[in-house]
Amino acid sequence: MSILEQLFGAQLVVLGHPILWREILGNVFGFASAIGGMRRRLWAWPVGIVGNALLFTVFFGVAFSNPQHETLFGQAARQVFFIITSVYGWWRWYSVRRASRAGDRDAPAIMPRWATAAERLGYLAFWVLAVLLCQWVFAVVGAGWPAPRWYYWCDAWIFVGSIVATYAMARGWNDFWLAWIGVDLVGVPLLISSGFYPSAALYVVYAGLVLYGFTVWLRVSRRAPREDREASAVTA
Repeated sequence: MSILEQLFGAQLVVLGHPILWREILGNVFGFASAIGGMRRRLWAWPVGIVGNALLFTVFFGVAFSNPQHETLFGQAARQVFFIITSVYGWWRWYSVRRASRAGDRDAPAIMPRWATAAERLGYLAFWVLAVLLCQWVFAVVGAGWPAPRWYYWCDAWIFVGSIVATYAMARGWNDFWLAWIGVDLVGVPLLISSGFYPSAALYVVYAGLVLYGFTVWLRVSRRAPREDREASAVTA
C-alpha cells in the first residue's frame, strides 16, 4: 500500500467507532469556510471547496471505502453542487468587491441584505419542488442498504436546502443563515443515525455559528448605507 493510500484510508478510533481523518479534515475546512463566510471574506469559497471534495469521498462510500459501509447519495451529491455553487459564489463576491470597493483586499467582499419578496418566493418554491423530485429520485436509485422511506425525504431536504443556502450566501442574502438552520435540524439526526459522528458534531457547532453569524450579518445590513446595499444586489 502506497503512502497516499495509507493517508487516504487513515482512521481515528473514538469510543470504539472508526472515523476517517478525511471526514474530520473535510469538516475542519467546512467550519473554516463558514467563519470566512460570516466575515464576508473571499477565501471562504476556495477553503470550502477543499472541504467539499474531501467529504464527497467520505459520503460516496460505494466508490470510496468508509467504515460506516454506507453511501449517503444526497450528502455526496450536495458536495458536488457545493463545489459548483462555490465557484459561482467565489466569482460573484470577487466581482462585487472589485466593482464596489476598488478591489481592496482587506474589505469585506459583499454587503449583506435580505432577499426581496420575489427572490424569497423563488427560492422557497424551488426548495419545495426540488425536495419532491429529489426524494423520488433518491428512492429510485436506492441507498445501497434497506433504507426506510423517511430517509430519502431527509436526504432530499438536506441536499436541496444546502444548495439554497449556498446560493443565498453567494447572493449575499441574510436568508442563507436561516436556510442553514433548516438544514441542520434534519441533518444532525440523520448523520448520527448513519454513524457519521464528526459531521454530526460539526453540524451542532455550525448551529451556534449560524445563529451568531445571522446576528452579525443582520447588524451590518441594518447599518449599511443604501448605496452599499444596492451594490451588493447587482445581478450576476
